[in-house]
Amino acid sequence: MTATTAVLHSVSSLDAADGGPPLSVSRLCRELADLEGMSVSLVSQIETGRATISPGSPKVNLFLGEADRRGILRLPFRRALGRALSASAPSILHDHGIWLPPNHYVATIARRREIPLVIHPRGMLEPWALTHRGWKKRLALRLYQRRNLELAALFFVTAEQELESLRALGLKQPVAIVPNGVDLPPPPLAVERKAGLPRNLVFLGRIHPKKGLLDLVEAWSRVRPADWRLRFAGPDEGGHLTEVMRRVEVRDVRGSVEYVGVVEGATKTALFAGADLFVLPSYSENFGLVVAEALAHGVPVITTRATPWSGLASRGCGWWVEPTAEALAEGLRAAFALDPAALRVMGAKGREYAREFHWPTIARQTADVYRWVLGRGSKPACVVD
Repeated sequence: MTATTAVLHSVSSLDAADGGPPLSVSRLCRELADLEGMSVSLVSQIETGRATISPGSPKVNLFLGEADRRGILRLPFRRALGRALSASAPSILHDHGIWLPPNHYVATIARRREIPLVIHPRGMLEPWALTHRGWKKRLALRLYQRRNLELAALFFVTAEQELESLRALGLKQPVAIVPNGVDLPPPPLAVERKAGLPRNLVFLGRIHPKKGLLDLVEAWSRVRPADWRLRFAGPDEGGHLTEVMRRVEVRDVRGSVEYVGVVEGATKTALFAGADLFVLPSYSENFGLVVAEALAHGVPVITTRATPWSGLASRGCGWWVEPTAEALAEGLRAAFALDPAALRVMGAKGREYAREFHWPTIARQTADVYRWVLGRGSKPACVVD
């Protein structure tokens, strides 16, 4: 009889406003829990009233530490982790992210209890991330973070460029290259757009300096397409939306640029359904889940070489450009020169590409990695020594 693999996942937040990890971690837990021989628990922390994402499966054991927004979240997380450890008796800990107090505490518990720890940096060791508030991170590496990283039995990454970042830091443990997953919606309906209506270039993500939106506005102002509009959506972080909209005003493109707010569920699906082209102008992404989502909805994509999406060009479903306003403008001109039928052909190719990231496949790869770490299976092809 095959031994049950009991895995406890930990992530600092389950708030959708905190970007991709809350969504991808929740979704991964749900898929893992559906596999035979897997017992899955998830521990996280929330501020009062902010838990907007849950695993969505009764098979996932969820443990939350809740605190008042004025309080310190570390203690509630410790209590939730204690409950999770007692209830699930995990054979492996899978921690998502680094730098934050919950990540440090999970590593401390793994060391004390001698539980194998796998770490999913979630892009937080990429060059841009290391330089953002860099002095704090250099100090953290010296005080505790490097020791925590060296404790890991294995790292999960979503692309080869993230593997290179780990090796550049001198981390020599095995690394599993497993991309984030994506749900495949029904094929998009072929709907003829009414005459006179503009076509839509869409951005979806956090409104954050890392996302390169100022460069996107600059590129848009250089191209100024007559029959297109730029629609961007997502939660404002740190007031960056004000800076973006100020740039829109300065470049005099207010009439063709629209911020549509935070979109989830049906409104998110509708945003993709109305998109003719998707753009992610980021300076740093370990994966870029929204790219996979756009492809799954049959929308061709423009993104930068700071993301791991070189396959867009080779698969004929998008453009992979340098993270500059000039390169983005060139990509936009190339895309806008195509007629709607040509973009739909690219979108169909993108949907086929997205099948490689279907969640059930990703979950099976992840479970195979766990079994190998625990000495219960052969080394998966996705693991690099």
